[in-house]
Amino acid sequence: MKGLVLSLALATLYVLYVQADVPLQPDFQEDKIVGKWYGIGLASNSGWFKAKKQLLKMCTTVITPTADGNLDVVATYPNHNINRQDRCEKKSMTYIKTEQPGRFLSKSPRYGSDHIISVMESNYDEYTMMHTLKTKGGEVNTVVSLFGRSPDLRPELLEKFKQTAKEYGLTDENILILPQTDKCVSEA
Repeated sequence: MKGLVLSLALATLYVLYVQADVPLQPDFQEDKIVGKWYGIGLASNSGWFKAKKQLLKMCTTVITPTADGNLDVVATYPNHNINRQDRCEKKSMTYIKTEQPGRFLSKSPRYGSDHIISVMESNYDEYTMMHTLKTKGGEVNTVVSLFGRSPDLRPELLEKFKQTAKEYGLTDENILILPQTDKCVSEA
């Protein structure tokens, strides 16, 4: 029991340390982040990502403000099951504002994981880069995401995304530029 309490305490301290180290978009403007985005790049050290990496494709994400001042985020993507990739799936989350503009909290209703989402960088009309710390049962995973207003981004932004992911301890094996697909992108 002492070991479990110690590992949970260490995981909490790690999350707080890493969160403090993640920069936020200066003068974050929430109203400019809303709308449709394409998932261009994904980097993660999670077991889920490693298991599904070869099946992942570009998705769309729609961000809308809620009546209570938070953000609803709905991602639409081809099913990750190789036998059902002809179907589209949707994943919805609510990003709850924190006292720091550009940083949000969320809980995955599907998996029960807790998320700290940080909008690291955006020019709002072309790209957005986000950092997410995902915790569940003492396990902590890092996710770096790159979104574009169109399915194509400049090569230097793709390179910047890869470099940023590496700055957070992710390796080339943890980084994926999502293959473009016509599947599910028009349904968002």
